[in-house]
Amino acid sequence: MTSPADRFIVITGGPGSGKTSLVEHLAASGHQTSDEAGRAIIQAQQQIGGTALPWADRQLFAELMLSWEIRSHQAALTGEGPVVFDRGVPDVIGYLTLCGLPVPAHMQRAAALHRYADPVFIAPFWPEIFRQDAERHQDLAEAERTHAAMVEAYRAAGYRLMELPRAPVAERAEFVVETVGNLLRPPSSAPLR
Repeated sequence: MTSPADRFIVITGGPGSGKTSLVEHLAASGHQTSDEAGRAIIQAQQQIGGTALPWADRQLFAELMLSWEIRSHQAALTGEGPVVFDRGVPDVIGYLTLCGLPVPAHMQRAAALHRYADPVFIAPFWPEIFRQDAERHQDLAEAERTHAAMVEAYRAAGYRLMELPRAPVAERAEFVVETVGNLLRPPSSAPLR
């Protein structure tokens, strides 16, 4: 018997590695997706003058990301078909580890309860495409450390990792579709005879 979470495909990695572009490409191709928590939280906190920011209150930022990821996971459970997630619950653990902050027991429980398909796709550290922006303050060295923290967090949570190729976004999307088999293939418009 399969779990509903077997249809939840995670794409993770360090900042500036092209994962969000890949998720956006898959969304434009008609696949269900779930947005990245971190960027949305940063935008909202900046808009309201909040302190749940990675450069202000990292622990609070992590708690908001965890809440976002749990809500996204629960929302996906109520739907049907595959969902591509831009990060997942273990990313929050990886973030805290990267920051040298303790990982609370409730976050470990969340990672155990809110599962995703195996393998998890990881975008490799890719200096040639890395860019900073209004929400991405990390430098190249921190991006590389973030990648390593995500590898550690997902492996500790019991996932196998599949590295995405350093390739144009359409090729990366095809790699994901090919790897997960029929899960992400659009249904045929005509029945087979």
